[in-house]
Amino acid sequence: MFQLFPAERSFSHKDDTRERLERRLGRLHARQRLGIETDHEAQVFGQGLNFFHLENLLASHKFIERVLRLSGLYWRGRQNASQIQVRQNAIVSRRIPRSFDGFKILQLSDLHADMSEKAMSRLMGLLPGIQYDLCVLTGDYRGKTFGSIDPALAGVARLREALNAPIFGVLGNHDSIRMVPDLEKMGIRMLLNESTAIEHGRQRIYLAGIDDAHFYRVDNIEKAAESIPHEEFSILLSHTPEIYRQAAHAGFDLLLSGHTHGGQICLPGGIPITLDSVLPRAFGSGAWKYGTMSGYTSAGAGSSVVPVRFNCPPEITIHCLHLVGQGRSSSRGSIRAVPDIEREEHP
Repeated sequence: MFQLFPAERSFSHKDDTRERLERRLGRLHARQRLGIETDHEAQVFGQGLNFFHLENLLASHKFIERVLRLSGLYWRGRQNASQIQVRQNAIVSRRIPRSFDGFKILQLSDLHADMSEKAMSRLMGLLPGIQYDLCVLTGDYRGKTFGSIDPALAGVARLREALNAPIFGVLGNHDSIRMVPDLEKMGIRMLLNESTAIEHGRQRIYLAGIDDAHFYRVDNIEKAAESIPHEEFSILLSHTPEIYRQAAHAGFDLLLSGHTHGGQICLPGGIPITLDSVLPRAFGSGAWKYGTMSGYTSAGAGSSVVPVRFNCPPEITIHCLHLVGQGRSSSRGSIRAVPDIEREEHP
């Protein structure tokens, strides 16, 4: 049976953490992820879907900041980066169960909590006024791709106090697998090539999540989807939208992702200079479709490399499910994750 890491346990010892991760994820996944992190987490060239990883080249961070300061745009960009907007997105489908008509999902992505303090303060002020039935976090809790995980975890812990359960999450390319025990102790259920059923009004939808597919490439959509009935409405959480083809062919109805920051530094009109992704630019931010699958790429709440934004405001998103032909209805009530498809703990 699925089991979160209990709050009373300590995971400070490196070997103890590995042992518990092996029990939680299975020996192969845990050792593979830890090994790849050790070998590649700060790598600038090669590894992952992109050849060049700007976020790992620390000299570039200073160069970009210096150019912005000299141009007089730096402080304006810092101010822009804290102005989080609340966006609304409608998901319309004939496959949505009747009791989920009007069901609201709050998506937070790319928090980079340890380097986006002003944005996180703004977010803490926004959350109490937002109603939702389910919260999902689509990765990148840490600012850097290597180094201490503690500041990012502290930032997420403060944010967690303002969030309503149930909460599910996946890891991003900035995140270490070592963060999982602490995130789950906070009550954030991480989906690492796993799935669960969400029950509401005696009907169900299915929620799956994969490990990072952009840099570490330890995603396994087949494993995540294997227990989901084909006829049921299903949602995939992935930090990056780059796996949109695989997700659609696996039968998912909706893909929620982030990673791109919408470009973060964009030309007038919101035209991104780079998305740091291998995908059509139309999928770089906002709502899109691929075949019969709907998708949404969040521009993210935080910032990476340099804490600035231009022509691309940070966001959190409320996705509202609508059954075709049905009027809007309130989804208030009991929401729970049911354990029937949750895999047993590995020996």
